[in-house]
This record gives sequence, C-alpha cells and structure tokens, in this order.
Amino acid sequence: MTADEVTLRAGTATLTLAPADGGALRSLTVDDTELLRQDPGTGCFVMAPWAGRLGYGTFTVDGRAYRMPINNGPHSIHGTARDGAWEVVAVSPAAATLRYRLVEPWPFAGTVTQTFALTATGLTLTMRIATDGDAFPAQGGWHPWFLRELAPATGPLELDFHPAWQYERGEDYLPTGRHIPPTPPPWDDCFGMPDGVHARLTWPGFLEFTITSPVSDVVVWTLPEESLSVEAQSGPPDGLNTQPRMVTADAPLDIRVDWTWRRLPSS
Repeated sequence: MTADEVTLRAGTATLTLAPADGGALRSLTVDDTELLRQDPGTGCFVMAPWAGRLGYGTFTVDGRAYRMPINNGPHSIHGTARDGAWEVVAVSPAAATLRYRLVEPWPFAGTVTQTFALTATGLTLTMRIATDGDAFPAQGGWHPWFLRELAPATGPLELDFHPAWQYERGEDYLPTGRHIPPTPPPWDDCFGMPDGVHARLTWPGFLEFTITSPVSDVVVWTLPEESLSVEAQSGPPDGLNTQPRMVTADAPLDIRVDWTWRRLPSS
C-alpha cells in the first residue's frame, strides 16, 4: 500500500510522513509548533543507500565501477531512496513502517526499511538496508531541517555538540582523509564522534531537543538562514569509496537515531 500521508500522534506531538514523496518525514510538531522547515525538499528526508556526497558519482565493487546521476556540482548526493514512492508496511496510532525497493539507477537489488516510533517526548527512527543477493556498499541516515526561529521561543536555535574531530574538507567538498580540530562555524562539514552522536538543540524558553545515535559520524549544515541541519549518518561523505560498509545477505546495515525533547520554562 502507498499513501500520500501518514499521521502519528502521541501526547502533544504529531508526526506526518509522506510515503509517496520519498518516504520523507514531512512535519513534526510539539504543542502545535512546527519544528521542521516546510519548503519543498525540506522537512526531513532519508539518505540511502548512501549519505552525503558520493565523489564524482562513482564507486567500485569487485573492480567494477558504477556511476550514479550527478546532482550536486560534480557529485551525487544523498542516495536514491528519497526520490521514490515507499510502501506502507504497517501503521498504528504512534508507529509506522515504510519500505522502498532499490531500483535503477542504483545497480543492486535490495530494500530500505524505515520505522518511526513516536512518544510524547521523543521519536525513534530506524533504518535497515538489505540486499536481495549480491553484496554492495551502503550508508544511511536522515537529513532534518530544523527551523531556527519558533514563535514560542525567546531566541534563535542554539546548537551544542562536542566532536572529537572534523573531517578536513577539500576544495571539491570531499574529505581529504585528514582529521583536524573542529573549526568555528559556518559549517557544511562532517564530524567524528567515536562514542556515538550526541547533539543538543535548544530553542530558548521553549524546547530542548537532543539527537543521539550509535553511529559515529554527523554532518552539520549551518548555511541556510532559516534552518539548521544535524545529520547523524553511518559514515562520512564519500564513504562508499573510503570506508565501504558491505551489505550482505547475513549482514544488513541497521541504523538508529533517537530524537528526544523536553519543554523549557518560558522566560
């Protein structure tokens, strides 16, 4: 079954999914306040079967080179799963499972499954990338666009996180292979957090929002004026080439990200 929209509710939280539009997380509201940017292509979209930039749109498996469509300068970005319609596998008042079958231009048969479990104080996102047979390299994650300004807040969105390193970015926006001390923002950069991703977003006087995940890489994008992106993902940009995680019949790729929130006293 496909659907244009699936809505989940728990407490004062409402989550809206768009299976027919790339399996995206279209909206997340807490106390009737939208947390995500609503322009086309924003909200929060899934990144699979790779996350971030794939260098020059190419990767190699067993000596054979494969080329993906170029859609970000000279590179391919954020995978192909966000471009297709997803099947609704299961839905209940506060949980849903969506599934996408990998098709061309991705050259390997497999599936991507997302699950969403909403509570009054949090959302758990999980993803499984599985093969139908042949092994292939894969990455996954989610790309949220958090609004900087919310009407109930007393100031703009604040970010607090403490990475162990920053991946040095070359002129082509791909990691050079060097780890450097984190630089000041602005950022369109990937950071290493070997003990797991942990980042805190605060809308002063309204909401504290925490992002945690067992994965050890996170991209932070601060350049848009309206939004801030904190993207926990299972490997760095161009990871299909530099840190390939092979998906096999016995070893799918599983990824989990938890968002939790708590109300703050108004000033």
